[in-house]
Amino acid sequence: MYTLRKLTPQDLQPLVELVWRVFLEFEAPEYSEAGVQTFYNYIHDADAVAALTACGAYDGETLAGVLALRGDHISLFFVAKEHHRRGIGKALFAWLLEHAGTCRFTVNSSPYAVEVYRRLGFIETDTEQLTGGIRYTPMVYKKAVD
Repeated sequence: MYTLRKLTPQDLQPLVELVWRVFLEFEAPEYSEAGVQTFYNYIHDADAVAALTACGAYDGETLAGVLALRGDHISLFFVAKEHHRRGIGKALFAWLLEHAGTCRFTVNSSPYAVEVYRRLGFIETDTEQLTGGIRYTPMVYKKAVD
């Protein structure tokens, strides 16, 4: 059983550690050395990370997944390998939809995550891009309003 909660400043170090570990395993192999360095610099920029609104999924005391926003843009969405295919990503996204106060989100999806975002209802807004060595596909989600 996982618990979801908004992350606090005290949770930022575990967030960075989880994100970096998952990035190295699943995304870094698709990136240039410059892209890996760009991502490393971003998640180790304490001010940038502290400015995010983030939700964490916990397995007991262990952070198993995280979804973080900057405004209406998903900046980080990572689930530890040992917790894949257990509904954590869907649960984090459902939490976001319930708590974000907006019906539209953007993301620059890594090549690895495009299918994950499609399954959540995102659509591509452009073809794959390359900026600072980071490969991504711009995508958008628009929640249907009742």
